Amino acid sequence: MTTTPNIVQTALSLAASGVPVLPLRPGKVPFGNCPSCTGNACGGRPNMKTPGPCQCPDVCHAWAAATTDPAVILSPPWRAAWRQAVCVGYHPGGAGLTVVDLDDANAITWARATLPATRTVATTRGEHWIYQGVMQSANGVRPGVDIKSTMAYARWLGPGTGSLTQLPDVVRALMVKERPAPRPVTASAPAGSGQCPHRTPAYLERGIAMAEQRITEARAAVHATVYRTFLAVLSTHGRCGCLTEAHIERLFTAARAKGESPRHCTDAWTNARTALGM
Repeated sequence: MTTTPNIVQTALSLAASGVPVLPLRPGKVPFGNCPSCTGNACGGRPNMKTPGPCQCPDVCHAWAAATTDPAVILSPPWRAAWRQAVCVGYHPGGAGLTVVDLDDANAITWARATLPATRTVATTRGEHWIYQGVMQSANGVRPGVDIKSTMAYARWLGPGTGSLTQLPDVVRALMVKERPAPRPVTASAPAGSGQCPHRTPAYLERGIAMAEQRITEARAAVHATVYRTFLAVLSTHGRCGCLTEAHIERLFTAARAKGESPRHCTDAWTNARTALGM
């Protein structure tokens, strides 16, 4: 596949305006890790503002590889990626933006009735509504609606129409009001165990706080860290009735702050319970 000159020129133009860019391969998805960075063994690239521990010159860290540096965009590894690319992606959060991705006509109808007008861009199936300001990204915050901002990428589809407006509270509230509730722990205490030995508030609080810290401090293999942490919490407290919805929500919140989607959190929790036979 030959590089389309317009793709690289578009990337350079966006980068010059302060929008971090990356090439997207067929399927409109980022390039995967190179062998040295598989599974983020290299330590990863945590964000766009601060250099991460990985010095890999390849474009293999999805949204975290996005850059505004023309020397990187035109470097040999990136040129090789551009030759396979089908379009330009960008990191909205790195540009100080939030994209409300509306996937269908119903979602667009909801947005027009609910959200303040802002810059809009037509997509294959719907529209991107772009706001000035950043927030946590998440998929499926309501039917047909995804949020793309920090730790996410969006496809560049042109400048759109309309003026940028500030990110409204109604969009931020979607993270609270619309996300799926975490699954409760339904396993009961083993027969004959008597009163749960873990009901001491300080013991439980310390355990949950340590689990939150373990997730928050993860710099690589976040999926695996979240799963192992959920497994550890459930192995200690899952069968004795200690855990409440509030405790589970604290763990899910820590995981979401590291970029995990609500679905990934629920899947990790379910898999941990299954592994323990709960």
